[in-house]
Amino acid sequence: MKFIDSILRGIGQVIFQNNIYSGILFIIGIFYNSWIMGLAALIGTIISTITAQSLKYSEDDIKNGLYGFNGTLTGIAVLCFFEFNLITSIALVLGSVLSTLFMNFLKKHIPPFTSPFVIVTWFLIYFLKLVFHYPLISSSAVSETTFNFVTAVSNSFGQVMFQENIITGLFFLLAILVNNKLMAAYAVYAAVLGSLTALILSEPAIRINAGLMGYNAILCAIVLFGKKWSDFIWISIAIIFSSLVNIGLGATGIITLTAPFVLTTWGILLVKRNIKKSPKT
Repeated sequence: MKFIDSILRGIGQVIFQNNIYSGILFIIGIFYNSWIMGLAALIGTIISTITAQSLKYSEDDIKNGLYGFNGTLTGIAVLCFFEFNLITSIALVLGSVLSTLFMNFLKKHIPPFTSPFVIVTWFLIYFLKLVFHYPLISSSAVSETTFNFVTAVSNSFGQVMFQENIITGLFFLLAILVNNKLMAAYAVYAAVLGSLTALILSEPAIRINAGLMGYNAILCAIVLFGKKWSDFIWISIAIIFSSLVNIGLGATGIITLTAPFVLTTWGILLVKRNIKKSPKT
């Protein structure tokens, strides 16, 4: 039961919810959209957690799912971008193990967030493309070509875990809501502002409706969450900036994953720390 608890918390920690019920709702949402990606999420979480246990990493961190969520994302990503076969299965296992190793290394120097997943997944994508010449799977979901507010916001939640499905997005929002109501409100605000920022910057409506312009904003809002007005201001800045980074990285042809969230949040935390340290006049 303790192991199952760690797995569910690991899945919950993908959107930084240390709550087993959040983890259950997340996994239900994924299975609703894709059973194969649901299995990939479970396998990735299990392998990354077992890796941490085998290497005797912090028991508290393992218990709280901190060595599971990057494996969750890596597992889903492999079978989101590539067809299921023996090689991609091996890549999923290897990626989940590597995500734990990177997590343990990076957490000693900087808040890692989802950066282990980003680094490992970028490596796996280019390795499978260049060495095995595997093509990327094109999305089978059909998004409207005219901006749809509800679709964009709901899909923004789902896209945190590569799910372009409105119902899945609602499951994800509910998963945050059961853990923290105010945090859920901030997440909705982030999805709205991130999508509108992209719309103002003339991003294609089909990408906005798919949720690709809102999911990094949601993660920024949750990590920077607080109950002060200053927190609201920092979150708003992070949402807008993450949208700009997302568009900028995307323009280079890079698969952005959650890199805009990671880079933006690192930058905001660094600025906040420097402001706090600066001498008062």
